[in-house]
Amino acid sequence: MKEGSKYQPLLEFLRGSDQDEITLSFVEIETLIKDTLPNSAKSKRAWWSNRSKGALQASAWIEAVYRVEDVDFDKQCVTFRKFTTTSEQVQIVDGKVVWNSKSIKALRLQIGLTQAEFAQELGVRQQTVSEWENGIYEPTRSKSKH
Repeated sequence: MKEGSKYQPLLEFLRGSDQDEITLSFVEIETLIKDTLPNSAKSKRAWWSNRSKGALQASAWIEAVYRVEDVDFDKQCVTFRKFTTTSEQVQIVDGKVVWNSKSIKALRLQIGLTQAEFAQELGVRQQTVSEWENGIYEPTRSKSKH
């Protein structure tokens, strides 16, 4: 996520949390980002998707190693849950996830995607994902950001 992005404060908030699960109201998120959420965030589940390719908001929680667990439109709140992985699968250095074969596979499985679906989200071939997960290659720096 680029510095100064609208959702950077949400990323920083989640990154700074040691809680496995965090529920935030839409108002609390708006306070964090110092802006209003779009109408689609308040009415469409797809806006909160953990699969949103290129969506800035999804980058915020995914980079912070969280996923959206639940959205309650009646109560106007969203629950984020840390990826349930072991410490050896996800390493964080200088506030950034170090992507290796175990962490890539853990992320893919956590968000419930096949290798082909994961590859499509990232704009790579399924074989590339397989090679990453088997430790044959590591993602390039540009793909690591996704």
